[in-house]
Amino acid sequence: MTGLEGWENFYVIVGSSAGALIGLQFVVITLIATKPIARVDALAGGAFATPSVVHFGVVLLLSAIASAPWKEIIIVSFLWGLVGVCGAVYVVVVARRMRVQSAYQPVFEDWLFHVALPFAAYAVLAISAYAAHSYARPALFLVGAAALLLLFVGIHNAWDAVMYHVFVRSKQEE
Repeated sequence: MTGLEGWENFYVIVGSSAGALIGLQFVVITLIATKPIARVDALAGGAFATPSVVHFGVVLLLSAIASAPWKEIIIVSFLWGLVGVCGAVYVVVVARRMRVQSAYQPVFEDWLFHVALPFAAYAVLAISAYAAHSYARPALFLVGAAALLLLFVGIHNAWDAVMYHVFVRSKQEE
């Protein structure tokens, strides 16, 4: 027994939501892509648009990992710990991209939703991987919380990007 019993519905809901949101984000980006884009806007995309797809992808990956028929939680915890460490490194890359791009001056909300909250979610994943060996049940709740946080961060950031393109960028072009 891995301790993952009872989590199936959670990960079906969270994982399918992440998958659907990835598809929706691609549709929105395709619609926005019909407008001319400058080099500075392309750099901003790496800082503000790509992370949402990555976070949705991580939620989908975590759901797939948790839904697989593992015999032991050790393998699962190693995988989500690896995801947590890689995600934390990715957030540092995103923070650097936010500082380097010049198309938009990030405000507190941007730093919170693009750096602080995702870093917290990935750190929780890494910590829960370590804790899973001794405290499997609480660790699974931490992984679920991290997955939900990444899902909500991705939703916020995708919505924020769409609102920027619809209300700010389109007004600047007029």
